[in-house]
Amino acid sequence: MNGWVVLLWSFVAALVLIVAGIFVALVLMGRINLFPAAEPTIAPTPEVTGVVDTTYSVLVLNASGEDNLDVQLRETLINSGWAADSVSYGTAGDQDFADTTVYYVSEADELPALGLADVIGGAEIAQSDFYADPSNPDQKQLVIVIGTDRSTQAPDSEEAPVE
Repeated sequence: MNGWVVLLWSFVAALVLIVAGIFVALVLMGRINLFPAAEPTIAPTPEVTGVVDTTYSVLVLNASGEDNLDVQLRETLINSGWAADSVSYGTAGDQDFADTTVYYVSEADELPALGLADVIGGAEIAQSDFYADPSNPDQKQLVIVIGTDRSTQAPDSEEAPVE
């Protein structure tokens, strides 16, 4: 029986040495890292969301070429909480404006402009003092220029030549 015990112990010793040798070889080759460096965590960037502020007056200008879009958008704003006397509308001078855009004057107006863009179903926002009232620089006003992206009419096509 002593012979079998010696044989069993030598088999276990050989197995331990083989496993240890494989482990050391993997460590030396770099396939196993005993002390991995902590991976830097990337903090998620907060998504900027708008603030719906109904204290702003809103000017809606229709530059899409389609009639009554300004009236419809005005009604949407009134139904969303703006006072009827704080939402004015009209036709823009240019009737071929591509993308609906909400314009704001100062950096403090950016979040309300984002909120207004969300209320109207999405629009670009841009900072511009083009629509600012020079006689009242402290006026809280946002301007929506409705573009052809909101138009439901098919673009005018030229007549095909008659053969």
